[in-house]
Amino acid sequence: MNKLLLTAITALSLFSQSLFAVNINTADASAIAQELNGVGTKKAQAIVNYRETNGRFKTVESLTQVKGIGLKTVEKNREVIELTGK
Repeated sequence: MNKLLLTAITALSLFSQSLFAVNINTADASAIAQELNGVGTKKAQAIVNYRETNGRFKTVESLTQVKGIGLKTVEKNREVIELTGK
């Protein structure tokens, strides 16, 4: 019974994370600001501007190239950041 409960909780956790994931290579600034913790409208727009100027993000860590986005912000949001479509 405990294994079943643990499996169900794990599955629900993974499912809920995928529901709120944001693809930083395709999302608009509004979606990015809504889904990423610690990223407001201005930083989200900076992410979009950087992407439009420099191309798609190849790694989650490359987000730190955007002014105002540090490694702490990336680490805090790693689970909800996507680079490719579903």
